Amino acid sequence: MTTLTVTAKGQVTLRKDVLQHLGVQPGEKISLDKMPNGQLVVRAAGGTGKISDVFGMLKRPGQPILTIDEINEAAAKGWAGEE
Repeated sequence: MTTLTVTAKGQVTLRKDVLQHLGVQPGEKISLDKMPNGQLVVRAAGGTGKISDVFGMLKRPGQPILTIDEINEAAAKGWAGEE
């Protein structure tokens, strides 16, 4: 567990290892959710990337490239219990 100190201004500085754990760089934002039990949930504020960053992330060497129609057909067979 990490213990932080509250300053006279009511501010808290997150340590470098906490920021690294969140994947946050200087200048980026974090979000804070107040839970009913008095706890806080801290997260990286998310989405600074582009949608194109995800293109090709499921590609595996040696695997065939499928068309949208082939993917839809495979999904339909899977839902129907055929494969």
